Amino acid sequence: MSADERPHQDQSLLSAGTPLEEAEAAVVLVHGRGATAESILGMGTEIHREGVALLAPQAAGRQWYPNSFLQPVETNEPGRTSGLQTIASALEDADDAGIPAERAMVVGFSQGGCLGTEFVARNPRRYGGVAALSGGLIGESIDHDDYLETDGVSASETNEGSSEQSADGDLEGTPVFVGCSDVDPHIPLERVRETTSVLESLGADVTERIYEGMGHGVNENELEFVSGMVDDLLTDEDD
Repeated sequence: MSADERPHQDQSLLSAGTPLEEAEAAVVLVHGRGATAESILGMGTEIHREGVALLAPQAAGRQWYPNSFLQPVETNEPGRTSGLQTIASALEDADDAGIPAERAMVVGFSQGGCLGTEFVARNPRRYGGVAALSGGLIGESIDHDDYLETDGVSASETNEGSSEQSADGDLEGTPVFVGCSDVDPHIPLERVRETTSVLESLGADVTERIYEGMGHGVNENELEFVSGMVDDLLTDEDD
């Protein structure tokens, strides 16, 4: 497969927090359009806890896919699929370091939130957590059955390993946070609701919070909630 078909696979994976080889848990941070891995690592430091590795892949050209996430899926290829593969690869790096998916979170903002929800919905298993900040599932329309019957996107497609999926397509109670404004100019409230519904139908434990008049951004309430999810990663390890 050519570089044009895998635009994000040759980009860097930045890290911060506790070194991966010393960490007990990991958070994969997926940046938004026009942003960088470095910038979302800055947000990651606000939710970091000692013992947690922060991993942030970089999108080629600072965007994961070219068009609105509400456009037909094919108009956002190959960026969408390549972006999903970068999440799989980051989780594989964590797994290689002894941190299984059950102790890894995927946290994304905007385009990153869209990719994050799309990834876990198409690769259902128990994750340590998922947070979609101003994001939602990708596509012109959402069909629940499409996700329930998905074959998934694994790291094996990048020739870097594979990710074990739940045999029955179940997120197995994975804690998920979905936060968005009711007037976000990029993320329709209906898509947020559809995303919550699909993830719940896949077995996730979803907390959805809609903020009146916020616009497109991240607020302190969201960061506080996600920080608690990171705490739970370490608490689960202690148990």
